[in-house]
This record gives sequence, structure tokens and C-alpha cells, in this order.
Amino acid sequence: MTAQIAHLFALGCLAGIFFQIALIAGAPLGPWTQGGRHPGALPLSGRALAALSIPVLAAQALAILSAAGFPGLDWPRWTGWAALGLSVVTAALNHLTPSARERAVWAPVTLVMAGLAAYVMIVTP
Repeated sequence: MTAQIAHLFALGCLAGIFFQIALIAGAPLGPWTQGGRHPGALPLSGRALAALSIPVLAAQALAILSAAGFPGLDWPRWTGWAALGLSVVTAALNHLTPSARERAVWAPVTLVMAGLAAYVMIVTP
């Protein structure tokens, strides 16, 4: 069961990566990210922040997969705890954002992802 939960977490990270790629490519999704300050496509600085999010999301996915015992990954256990911590912070920030659209979409998604990461870290030895 833990492996499936870790895979769901990784799938959520992958969805986040695709969202970041769309932002970098100029999709008019500004109201759904970064506090909703931009009505259309993000400016260059916002796209740079989206680009920085990609390796962070990938590392979070790999850390949780490793914690769940995914074959071929042997990351230190603290990386899973760091991924969980970052997931909790992300969920909190998405609940506090001034953007109603961002709260409506990303707050529940990131809360579920934090729960998935917590399950993996608490259940696995």
C-alpha cells in the first residue's frame, strides 16, 4: 500500500511539473499561481520561479519514492522528511494565498499531497 501512496504523490508532483512547464511556455495561468498577481501569462521573473520549481518537485517525488522503498533509489531518509516539510509549507501557503483561484485548485491538491507524503513517512520504517 505504501508504494501505491508514494506513486500517487509522485503523480501529483508530475502534474505540478506539467503546470510549471505550461507557465514557462506562456500559458495564461497567472491567476492560478504565485498569488494570482498576473492576469495572464507570467512575466519573465515568474517564469524563472516556475522553472526553479521543476527540480524541487522532481526531488520531492524521488525522495518520497525512495522512502517507500522504490527499487534503485536509496536516498537518505531525511530527504523524505524534507519533502514532507516542503509539502506542508506549500499547502499552508496555498491556503493563505490572496488568489481565490489558487486557493480553490492548489490548496486541496497540495493538502492531499502533504497527506500522502505524511503517510509514506509515518508508515515506513
